[in-house]
Amino acid sequence: MIDNRNSCFGGKPARKDNVCVDSMQILDSCKDKDCFEDVRVYLTEFGQDVIEKTGNVKVKDTKVVCVNVQADPIQFNKGFYQITVRVYTKLCFEACLCPGKSQEFEGVAVTEKKVVLYGGEGFVRVFRSTPIDDGFCSEPCDFEEGSNKPTVVVEMVDPMALSVKVKEKCNCTCDCCCCTCVEELPKNVCCQVNGCLVDHAGLQKLLYVTLGFFSVIRIERPGQFILSAEEYCVPDKECMPMDEEDPCAVFAKMAFPTAQFCPSSCPCASPAPSAPSSCSCKK
Repeated sequence: MIDNRNSCFGGKPARKDNVCVDSMQILDSCKDKDCFEDVRVYLTEFGQDVIEKTGNVKVKDTKVVCVNVQADPIQFNKGFYQITVRVYTKLCFEACLCPGKSQEFEGVAVTEKKVVLYGGEGFVRVFRSTPIDDGFCSEPCDFEEGSNKPTVVVEMVDPMALSVKVKEKCNCTCDCCCCTCVEELPKNVCCQVNGCLVDHAGLQKLLYVTLGFFSVIRIERPGQFILSAEEYCVPDKECMPMDEEDPCAVFAKMAFPTAQFCPSSCPCASPAPSAPSSCSCKK
């Protein structure tokens, strides 16, 4: 890549220099493998009608559609934060209604975990100008872009569905109180499924899944660092257009996907994500 650079100084060798960079510094991080057993799945009206008729259900696909992250400072332990991560997962199921006939339906599961990480202490308020508000007669800045709290970043893959079961509804209190009712689900989560999610006293059966998550959580703060950089502007490589007249020639230049034929070398490959569904429960 270093040979594919054209200097800004008329073809002369690029100048090496130390530059000051404003970036995010990772103060603490952790990786985790979580298994959430018997998580309640909130189903659509159609899906609820399906499980009322059959208990033969399997999971076809899982997809994380939303993650809510909250960082709260821990008292008497300065610099440490309790991070709460609430994950909303969309699931696609397939149920066998009778021999030779199956039906697909969707639902949403909510899981939550808490970790403690070191995020340091900050005492500055960060304000930045924007192209819209930057001007001689512009209004003074009245918002904060940064505060004393650090930034939390959560990375995760779509969960693995380890089991699924249909249970008769009972009057006992659920041990997973991440979300007590459908009304508490965010609207952008509800709109990920085809239909409106239901949860009322007339339900006879409920659907539960066991989900396995792989995640990485890190906590960051902005910082200024000095790096050794080589200045350049324009790459020498030209953009090559695709030859639409000879698609086989383009295919012949592609590398053979050897890794796809060696499952043992990719033990943590995740299934392909499902196509996004349209929102049918706008309010």
